[in-house]
Amino acid sequence: MPIKACVFDAYGTLFDVTAAAREAAADPAFPELAKTWQSLAAHWRDKQLQYTWLRAVTGEHTDFWQVTADGLDWALEATGLHGNPDLRERLLQLYWSLSAYAEVPEMLRRLREAGLQTAILSNGSPDMLNGAVSSAGLSGQFDAVLSVQDVGVFKPSAKVYQLVEARLGTQPREVIFVSSNGWDAACATSFGFETVWVNRTGLPMDRLPGRPAHILSDLKALPELVAGRNHA
Repeated sequence: MPIKACVFDAYGTLFDVTAAAREAAADPAFPELAKTWQSLAAHWRDKQLQYTWLRAVTGEHTDFWQVTADGLDWALEATGLHGNPDLRERLLQLYWSLSAYAEVPEMLRRLREAGLQTAILSNGSPDMLNGAVSSAGLSGQFDAVLSVQDVGVFKPSAKVYQLVEARLGTQPREVIFVSSNGWDAACATSFGFETVWVNRTGLPMDRLPGRPAHILSDLKALPELVAGRNHA
């Protein structure tokens, strides 16, 4: 069955989640970040994800902005940077305008020229996602921007993946789902999507029942992958 839609995770897949800490570190107002921004960014992302999983398991849902702020507070304390409220405010401000990876605009253009639907499926809240899409210059490049807010639970709940069929009118096997998170790609595989894991940092495969159908180091080759899949 041909692929009709490419659906993307947002944070870490289309948008660089390290950009906020990196940009703040370049600001002379925050010299303490020069040597610690990479550690801060890693801690922030790890806790942000962990809190989504824990809230999904316990049923204590909140919006992604709260999870993002909570993760940052933990990361600031872990790196000894929690005494500067101006730094915290600046990092959260920058998270609203994360830069897209360099290959993303051209990749999306090629997919859409090939007649494919494109969409985002993310833990992010609608206002966060709309802000990221706009600030990255990607407005008009998606047929849908889907948020877990519509179902009240974070990934990898099947309720989240079901949003794609409801909105795009596609069956799971007509969708290529793309994520930089190995666990997300694995769980989306188990749901029924054909999946691409964008493994930008060379991580090992997650030990989960589903395994991504394809692994890429970035998104440049995705249009060729889809074209080959549809002409096989």
